[in-house]
Amino acid sequence: MEYLFKLGGGMWGGIGLAVLQILGLVVVLLVSIAFLLLMDRKVWAAVQLRKGPNVVGPFGLFQSFADLFKFVLKEIVIPAGANKTVFLLAPILTLTLALVGWAVIPVAPGWVIANLNVGILYLFAISSLGVYGIIMGGWASNSKYPFLGGLRSAAQMVSYEVSIGFVIVTVLLLVGSLNLTDIVNAQAGGIWHWNAFLLTPDKIALFPVMFAMFVVFFISALAETNRPPFDLPEAESELVAGYQVEYSSTPYLLFMIGEYVNIVLMCAMLTILFFGGWHMPIPIPTTGMPDWLVSLGGLLVFAVKVTFFFFLFAMVKAIVPRYRYDQLMRLGWKIFLPTSLVAVVLVSAYVVFVRPVAGT
Repeated sequence: MEYLFKLGGGMWGGIGLAVLQILGLVVVLLVSIAFLLLMDRKVWAAVQLRKGPNVVGPFGLFQSFADLFKFVLKEIVIPAGANKTVFLLAPILTLTLALVGWAVIPVAPGWVIANLNVGILYLFAISSLGVYGIIMGGWASNSKYPFLGGLRSAAQMVSYEVSIGFVIVTVLLLVGSLNLTDIVNAQAGGIWHWNAFLLTPDKIALFPVMFAMFVVFFISALAETNRPPFDLPEAESELVAGYQVEYSSTPYLLFMIGEYVNIVLMCAMLTILFFGGWHMPIPIPTTGMPDWLVSLGGLLVFAVKVTFFFFLFAMVKAIVPRYRYDQLMRLGWKIFLPTSLVAVVLVSAYVVFVRPVAGT
């Protein structure tokens, strides 16, 4: 912030630059999600041998924007027995918390809204609050189906946050920092330094552990964001549309955008924690290059990795059958939780006993 104050010529100029920086990130993020949503639908259609959206704009590129106008222009219908204040506040809270989480995500060298030393703790706090929007939406609808869907979704999110937390702890033990930029910088030097592919001589013993943690994080991210095959709160055969049953028009759109913002956030976390962030698989010398060119190249690499993980999310949605709720909970509490706890113990033992010996 001090840098922005200096660049803006004072406090107000610095605040103005900070606001512009935040608005720029939000606009780019939302526009990107519009095209990622189209990609999600295209991938699903391709797997089913269909064309998908292809009418609005060339190749259907404007379909997401057409859907946006459709939702915005429709009438907002609120059930007569609903708590109107909480009913409308829930989707706003969901979207706001989803966007606020991006404040600490470093998308390129030096490109981050808030480079917090405790960025991971900040994300933990924001993700923990995210469940409230869903509970509020289900409760305020004053109907059994959304209420049951809200409770089911809350239980699912809380269950898999535990596994995600222990997986992140293994990365923190390796890096020794809660700062997301430090986590990315610790993976510089090529794909063999990435946390998912630790193939250097001093860390190769951790390769199976960390790759397993990457898989656990990916599957837990699917459950955390209510994506198939874990979209149990929205199971058509059981709970219709879950906590969103009574929502339509703009409030429903806000829930959907918040869900996709969270999905892309999880893709970004996979990139940062396990796939080297903005670093190339094979390092390219940047000596003598201007800083803006290095940052732009890093942003492009980061975007490609995030898009790759979003493609994996879309493929899972298209080809994996839905789990039953008891299978979902069993996977989270009886498999992922013990596995991640064992991984924490193994990585801790490496950091305490093996790394000092390797360092000498």
